[in-house]
Amino acid sequence: MEATTIFAADCFLLAGRLLMQSGAETYRAEDTMLRMARSQGYEDAQSFVTPTGIIFSAGHESPTRIAQIPKRATDLTKIAEINTISRKLTSHQITIEEAHDQLKTLEQKNLFMSEFAQVIYAAIASGCFVILFMGSISDMPAAAIAGGIGHWVCLRMNAITKVKFFAEFTASIAVGLLTILFLHIGFGFQEDKIIIGAVMPLVPGVPIANAVRDMMAGHFVSGVTKGAEASLTALAIGSGIAFVLILF
Repeated sequence: MEATTIFAADCFLLAGRLLMQSGAETYRAEDTMLRMARSQGYEDAQSFVTPTGIIFSAGHESPTRIAQIPKRATDLTKIAEINTISRKLTSHQITIEEAHDQLKTLEQKNLFMSEFAQVIYAAIASGCFVILFMGSISDMPAAAIAGGIGHWVCLRMNAITKVKFFAEFTASIAVGLLTILFLHIGFGFQEDKIIIGAVMPLVPGVPIANAVRDMMAGHFVSGVTKGAEASLTALAIGSGIAFVLILF
């Protein structure tokens, strides 16, 4: 019986860990684990989730399980897949063994787009943001190129250094330098619109939204932590641009 309970707890903990690693809100991870547990008869299940770790117990007499969350990214596709598995388990369409196997399979999948595709979409988004911020159509190509290269620099530096904030700082420097270069050769006219459009793919929009939603749901520790992380990212981006503008 204890072995079965431990297996079930590991399954629920795996779902919560994957959700947090994929950038889900804290309350979503807790709610998913508790719903899965109660659907399997563990009415006294308890969970405590933070951005860096999860504590879960299937009941007062059950062993407590702990999982560390060493890294986080935004993967909405994986979040949707986990929610689908959770709903199938809670509606008894699949067994807990099948749910565990599907979660383990999902854990091994890389659902991110290729690096090339990410750069292309970042470039397209950067060009469109110029228009959104009341810029000129003639500045769209410059913003698209600067945004695409800046995003590529961020991906490369993050892979090399494993320090997210340094990667974003370096990427914003690249955006600033490219903007200055484009203006110097006449490939663009509005410096502020080009820079704003190009750095928008780097802005932590989802973490900021999740921080606010966690605060509203009463998860103040996670909300403040995610808010601080998003603020540091914004500071890194702003510092990189300011560094270039001060030099030139």
